[in-house]
Order: sequence, then structure tokens, then C-alpha cells
Amino acid sequence: MTIEEIINDESARRRAFPVVSERIFMGHAGVAPLPQVAVDGIAEYCRRGSVDAQETSWTTKLVADSRALAAKLIDCQSDEIALLGPTALGLSLIANGIDWQPGDEVVYYPDDYPANVYPWTSLERLGVRAVAIETQYPGVVTWDVLEQFLTEKTRLVSLASCGFLNGYRIDVDTIGKNLQARDIRFCLDAIQTLGAFPTSMQYVDFLSADSHKWLLGPAGAGIVYVKKSLFDELRPTLVGSWNVLSPNFVAQETIAFPDSAMRYEPGMLSYPGIAGMHASLQLLLDVGIDAIAKRLLVLRTALLDMLRPMGYRLYLEDWDMGPDASDDARSAIVTVLHPDKAMDKVGAYLMANGVRISARENRSGLPLMRFSPHFYNTEAEIERIGELLAAAP
Repeated sequence: MTIEEIINDESARRRAFPVVSERIFMGHAGVAPLPQVAVDGIAEYCRRGSVDAQETSWTTKLVADSRALAAKLIDCQSDEIALLGPTALGLSLIANGIDWQPGDEVVYYPDDYPANVYPWTSLERLGVRAVAIETQYPGVVTWDVLEQFLTEKTRLVSLASCGFLNGYRIDVDTIGKNLQARDIRFCLDAIQTLGAFPTSMQYVDFLSADSHKWLLGPAGAGIVYVKKSLFDELRPTLVGSWNVLSPNFVAQETIAFPDSAMRYEPGMLSYPGIAGMHASLQLLLDVGIDAIAKRLLVLRTALLDMLRPMGYRLYLEDWDMGPDASDDARSAIVTVLHPDKAMDKVGAYLMANGVRISARENRSGLPLMRFSPHFYNTEAEIERIGELLAAAP
């Protein structure tokens, strides 16, 4: 089905996304609900696993197909995809798999989601210097900003493709191309764009993303991308019977890895999660990521057109109203505050009346309210939120 067919046919929308029969869900930047196809995918795995071994030729094909779908999503080779989640696992495997030398530097943004902070700051135990980026606007990391924090000792930069709080999407290609020219590795926490906006791997070396947000998949299922030319540079730090070559399950005297991203998968994969993620990936690719991205910006505009006349302002209002603002850097994460209202009370009121949002705070403890619709949300739902906000405390 197309987006238009989904949002213009309420019966079809409810069948495809059961959550809409229960509430208005505006929390996809947090933990999203499962679409019906993901529920069916998990159920099919469970049905098959109840009458035969949980690992069969069916799961073998499921895994291969899932790698292919993930590769199509980010435009890479399927043998560069490891099916691992959560996001922090992939980022930690990347952080710990590089042969760091004392004095090396890794650059990161300190107010990214903690999953993309701690793997890098923890490297200080190895003598690696973790360099924190400072920005004029919260989380607005451009190449001009980033460049100031690079030195001849910079080994890797790790950034979120989109800020979980501010909704700012970085220019992945420009940053990645410039880092590549300096022979600096580029790692991406892509959980806030995969499934929502096109995310190219042309200039990215490593990526990690769980499926439970915009990918509409199960919690704990995920994608790790490693550029094939860097397999030898990124040593697997978890080893087991699956990713070390062991003919006939006999341990060998030497450790050798397969020539694919399977080298980062040490043991049994999470088949139930992969079954659900596979179905969600297929759904998103069928709808089309470009069409989804366009729809999300429409919903973003509809939200702000409703919120701003009521006195709400974006967390990034100054940037969003400034000369450098662009849809290329905007997302469907709409985080707001109000000069006269307590966001925690307003958010609790919405939640009590069937609207799922996310209550957040910045580093200074400022309460914020975050909306994050997906493509199947409707303008009618936004109008209903406006009615509730007019009556909120």
C-alpha cells in the first residue's frame, strides 16, 4: 500500500497499525509499536519453532533475506551487514575492536544519546583521548563546527545521524567525505534516521542501529554495518562457534574469521527479533523511504503550525528560524517547550488522554516534550492533539 492509501483508509490503517485503534502514537523516536506485519512475522517464527527445531532452512533464508533488505536500505553490500542489536552493542563492538594506540583521539558529541557517548569515553582507559564537540545550538553539528575539534591525532569521529532530542539531521555525506579525505574513520549511530530518512553509506565506515524506533521492528533486533575494506582493521571482540571458522563444530588451534560481517556475530542470532525486523524492513522499503521522508516533513510542519500559535517553541527554535535552517537537516522529531506551561504536566495530560509522547530533559534539567510521528500518523490526529493541548493545564 502507498502512504496515501494507508492514511485515507482508516480501516486499512487500523489493520496495518493496530496501535491507532488504541491511541495516537507520537513516540517513534522512543520505542515504537509493532505494525501487524512484524507481529505476523514473529508469530510465524514461533509457529514453526513449536513444531520443529528453532533453526531450520527457513531461518537460514530469513537471515539471508534480512541482510539483503538491510543492505538495500542503506545501499551497501549484504555481506557488510551483521544482524546485531541493540545499538550500544554495535557501537561497543566498534569502539573495542579498533587497535587504539595511546594518544589517539576520538571525537564525539557529549549530549548524544548515552549509547553513543560511553563506548568512546570508556576508551580513556586505553590512553585514548575522548574529545567532546561544543556547538552554538544544541546538537547542531556541521562540518565547520566539527573541523575545529580535529587534530592530526584524530582516529575516529562518531556522531548520531539525527539528534534524539533536537531532531537535527547531520549532513552525513559532507562530514563523511571530508573525514575520508583526512583518513579519519566515521562511525554513525543511525537509529534516529533508519526507516525515516535516506541514510547513505558512501562515506560511512561503521554504523549501528536497533530496529525498535523508526524501523518499526522488535526491541533488540538491529543492524551493524562495517565497510568490507575495514574488516581487518576492526577485529571482532566477541568470538564463538559462529564467527570463528570451526569445521564440523570442532575448535581449531588458530582463530580465523569468515570474509563477511558474520565475523561480528559470535553465536545464535535472535531469530524472533530478526523475523519481526525482516517484515518491518520489507514494509518500509515497499512504501519507500523517500516517500516516508517527505511525509514526515509534512507532519512536522502540521505539528508546528498547530503548536506555535499556542505559544510552544522548538527546542531548536533559534536555529529553525535562522538563515541556515533547511529541510535537509530537519526531521520528524519535534521537541518543544512553553514559557508558561510545565511540560511534565502537559505531557502527563496528553498521555492520560490517549496520546503517547516522550517526556525529556536536557543536561540542565529543562523539561521538554517530544513528538515524533511516523508516516501512518494523520493530520486528524494532530488536530485532536491541538484540542487536548487547548484544555491542558
